[in-house]
Amino acid sequence: MPALAVDPQSLCTTLPSPRPRLAWSDGLALGLQAMDHTHQEFVDLLAQVASADDEAVPAAWNALVEHTQGHFDQEDRWMRDTGFASGNCHATQHRVVLTVMREGAASGQVAMIRQMADELAVWFPTHAQTMDAALALHLRGVGYDPASGEVRLPQGLPAAEITGCGSASCG
Repeated sequence: MPALAVDPQSLCTTLPSPRPRLAWSDGLALGLQAMDHTHQEFVDLLAQVASADDEAVPAAWNALVEHTQGHFDQEDRWMRDTGFASGNCHATQHRVVLTVMREGAASGQVAMIRQMADELAVWFPTHAQTMDAALALHLRGVGYDPASGEVRLPQGLPAAEITGCGSASCG
């Protein structure tokens, strides 16, 4: 039987995997208008990074990083205002994600930024549907007004700071 001729280069060729795309959907809505609006902006900016040509990626990424700083600062303020400890895993995750995003911005490496955007598209729905959902539930429970910072149902505030995620799982 004759040996098959195989081009070694063809064995190394792989088709590019589709980029994870994240689009706003009802599944991401948490019923807290200020949070949902900010989350929708995040998803839109992430989509801009994913669809940008290589030359436009750094600027699109920087816009996402800037937005994410304000987004996370806002949620962290809400947690502080309503009894979530500053060291809880939700706030810690914000700090870690933002640090990594800034590293991507500082690198200016388009391939790295695209990989980070892909990872954010996978990470964000889980973060929103777990940690942010628990926060939204807590904020509604204490009658928190995100615009004014007023707690309308102070009797709903926890007796001690919430030091976990505010849910059974920190995943």
